[in-house]
Amino acid sequence: MDHGLKNWLRISVLAMFWGSSFMMVSIAIEGFGPLSVAATRLALAAVLLVGLARLRGSNLPPVAGRHGRLVWLSALGFGLFSMALPFFLLSWGQAYVASGFAGVTMATVPLLVLPLAHMLVPGERLTAARGAGFLIGFAGAVVLIGLDAFDSLGTTLEPLARLACLGAAMCYAIGSIVTRLAPRVDPIAFAAASTLLGAGMIVPVALLVEGLPAAPPLGSVLAVIYLGAVPTAAANMLIVAVVRSAGPSFLSLANYQVPVWAVVFGAVFLDEALPARIILALALILGGVALSQIAGRARA
Repeated sequence: MDHGLKNWLRISVLAMFWGSSFMMVSIAIEGFGPLSVAATRLALAAVLLVGLARLRGSNLPPVAGRHGRLVWLSALGFGLFSMALPFFLLSWGQAYVASGFAGVTMATVPLLVLPLAHMLVPGERLTAARGAGFLIGFAGAVVLIGLDAFDSLGTTLEPLARLACLGAAMCYAIGSIVTRLAPRVDPIAFAAASTLLGAGMIVPVALLVEGLPAAPPLGSVLAVIYLGAVPTAAANMLIVAVVRSAGPSFLSLANYQVPVWAVVFGAVFLDEALPARIILALALILGGVALSQIAGRARA
């Protein structure tokens, strides 16, 4: 598998996109319901990706034949587990838990991917050294966010909201495995098909449950547009490219970088102070990533 510079740059950009999404979701849910946030960002992303595929001269994957059915079944799995379901779970969960807790749960994605990839993906073997590397990276994410992320806010729905955040992490892990096992097809066409299916699953539910939003504030509208264009449409193309060439375990390393970017965005745009522990956290994250990669290369 290719763990070269191009894929390292891809997961770094992905982490930046995902790190910004927590701030944007918090702004978006001020004017939209959680289902509406997920549905609107997916619908917008589907329009952008289908349009991009057409501009590139590549239509959606064909449906006919066994290969076509497997492609669309895989696209359905990616749309459900990497978009429709976790987007809703996180949008709803963030209304009832500390934002730091959502960040910690995203850092569990690599730990959830490891056993799944070990069982289902050829060449993705779980070793003691590799597992230790991922645990060290997770410890770095917890140090960065701080143990106060686990403090209770005292809301009635907080226990369910915590489960929703953990459920979203599991969804992302499953989605990355589905994408790796999907038949080979043009990455942008696959991303467009998956996003279109994800939107098709959640838009009717959002309209039925929450209806059309009544005059949301401009900030929430701009936040949803950003969520659709950047952490959804652009990110989906990167996800497919990385998983196909480097595997789901490598992709999951982006989740350790997400809290770093979330802290940086908070400092730059929300005038939040950078925590003094950021150096220790970065050292743990980078050390864990390095150990997991060294162990992987030694095994290869």
